Amino acid sequence: MLTLKGQHIYLRALELDDLNFIYAIENDESIWEISSTNTPYSKFLIAQYLENAHKDIYEVKQLRLLISNYNNEAMGLIDIFDFDPVNHKAGIGVLIKNEINRNKGYASEALKLLISYCFKHLNLHQLYCNVSENNLPSLNLFKNQGFKEVGLKKDWTFFDNTYKNEYLLQLINTHVH
Repeated sequence: MLTLKGQHIYLRALELDDLNFIYAIENDESIWEISSTNTPYSKFLIAQYLENAHKDIYEVKQLRLLISNYNNEAMGLIDIFDFDPVNHKAGIGVLIKNEINRNKGYASEALKLLISYCFKHLNLHQLYCNVSENNLPSLNLFKNQGFKEVGLKKDWTFFDNTYKNEYLLQLINTHVH
């Protein structure tokens, strides 16, 4: 699908070969705060997830795509979650796995591709994301793509013995359907 091909990266469906990459992400404690995870995932559970990853977004209400460079190296993941076709909205999240690949525009390019896909092909009216108030790179990433802060959820997450606030950001599709 040409919609999901950018200048430096492309987004693709998950494959069984992605098991080790996803396993490494899901079990990386340094990003658990970002992903609201607090328990590790087994390879068995991830393999089961991958076996069902082909299911339609309208059935499972989510879609996870792999961010790859044109050398076919897995760089990260981008998700649509809480897909709501009745109210034309969904949540969105993005992660670049290795720090060496961060701050190079890959997440921004992936986000731009997914926003276009959501608005053009899924006919969504709005996207939203939840970002910890201390995650300045993610706040800047989403704001640079037009997301606006619409609320602050006080003491929303509890991590490392501390309650943290979380911003809710929205991007409204202003183009007529």
